[in-house]
Amino acid sequence: MTLCVRASTPDTADESTGASTSRRTAIALAAAAVGAGSLVALALAPLRWWPLALVGVVISQAIAERWFPRARFLPGFLFALGWFAPATGWMWFLTGPGWIVAVLFFASLHGAATAVASLVPARNARIVVRACAHALAEVVRFSFPFGGVPIASLAIAASPSPAGHLVRLVGPLGTSAWVLLTGAVIVAAVIDSRVRRSFGSRVALVVLVLLVPLARVVPGARDTGDSLRIALVQGGGPQAVLAIDSNPRDVVDRHLAATDTLSPGDDIDVVVWPENVIDVRTFAGSDVADEIVAQAKRLDATFLVGVTESVPNGFTNAQVVVTPDGTIGDRYDKVRRVPYGEYVPLRGLLSAVGAPVGRVPRDAVAGDGTAAVRIGEHVFAVVISWETFFAGRANEGVEAGGSVLVNPTNGSSYTGTLLQEQQVDVGERRHLPAAEAAVGDERRVAGDGGGLWARQVGEHGLPDPAHDCVAEVGGEEAERHGGHPRGPLGGEAVAEVGHRGRRPDGGGPAGRHRRGPWGRHAWIRGIVGARS
Repeated sequence: MTLCVRASTPDTADESTGASTSRRTAIALAAAAVGAGSLVALALAPLRWWPLALVGVVISQAIAERWFPRARFLPGFLFALGWFAPATGWMWFLTGPGWIVAVLFFASLHGAATAVASLVPARNARIVVRACAHALAEVVRFSFPFGGVPIASLAIAASPSPAGHLVRLVGPLGTSAWVLLTGAVIVAAVIDSRVRRSFGSRVALVVLVLLVPLARVVPGARDTGDSLRIALVQGGGPQAVLAIDSNPRDVVDRHLAATDTLSPGDDIDVVVWPENVIDVRTFAGSDVADEIVAQAKRLDATFLVGVTESVPNGFTNAQVVVTPDGTIGDRYDKVRRVPYGEYVPLRGLLSAVGAPVGRVPRDAVAGDGTAAVRIGEHVFAVVISWETFFAGRANEGVEAGGSVLVNPTNGSSYTGTLLQEQQVDVGERRHLPAAEAAVGDERRVAGDGGGLWARQVGEHGLPDPAHDCVAEVGGEEAERHGGHPRGPLGGEAVAEVGHRGRRPDGGGPAGRHRRGPWGRHAWIRGIVGARS
């Protein structure tokens, strides 16, 4: 009996040691998976350490292979958890519970991607299928729920990098797929020496690499030589202020005060006010409309102002054109609303369980018009705030003839600038070798068009100095693609601003290149072409 006990003791000890080692390994792999996702988050604004996006993808693929076949769902789930939890943290200021649910849902999509890929027995094929499955998970996230939540993507992380130009060729989803597939090829080559030596893998890597310079030379449009002088007004004010806790008139007064700093001698063509600066029951015939008309007459400039109006089922969110002769012109009503920011899905259910739906007491009514307005001889493509994340909205406005793209925004509800900086990067990834005019935060002006000083978050005033914005329209290459300013592979259309970078008095170059965060702002880009 004694011999039996002694004979079993080492086996029991070995099993205990093995189980402990297995647990430690699992914990280490789980931590590494979350860490890999965190690297992707660090590649996004505000740090923009863009090489970390590819590093994170490579590590996540390696971890998934190390974990296979014991854990199939967890590697992708934990990777996405580390990615989206910090990168979507701004959602907490809309709805804390909603942020938690959204992060878990996004993570589950990527967990499902690794689970599906695990069904493939061949290792190298499994790695590639896993990358494709992650790309499909992003397709779902861009479309569902509530029309999609296309934020914190790999395409946005890549925007400051050379690969950022890919969005013009293959769109944001294609750019995300490029990052995932490049990571898959790298992992397969590192793990298997046969892959490193194979002709097919070398060709795949060369093709992926060559797509980057190819995207930079996607043909654009001709310069018409036309120009507009556009003033961007920022009223400023504190962040973390909800509409229900503020006086709408205070916001109008701030913007009127900033507009008063412009003079007729500035020779302004268009003045842009940010999203929902004006909150009235009906804009036409209101006292605020009269004040805007007075300013338009004083400056002999057309205004494009953000207006919210009361309607029976809630409120509208629009950019409205006001001309110097007092005419209320075109308007564009926001189509893509912010879930739990401008409307509350499942309001009745959430109210029944005690959720704070009163923070958004009325739901915004979605518009259904084309994302463009006409100002004189020019068409302005308009994407209001959140809509900038949806490539189709910008494409629609440019394809409607837009020669300037505006993205008026109100970021006053949030604390910090995480979302606003992602908006900046989305805009930057659409740019051509030109410049952007921006108001809201300090930031670098992209390209060759000079520079400007922009305002910090919450700061009152206008960019100093003002700039001439060169407006260009789709030319020969757009016509070759059937007259639509979109690339042959369905990438994003481009509408940007090239400005001449002169002071109002014409005295030399304006400012120097800067970059930084921005909050409540309007920003604008003139079209240097309708490129994809």
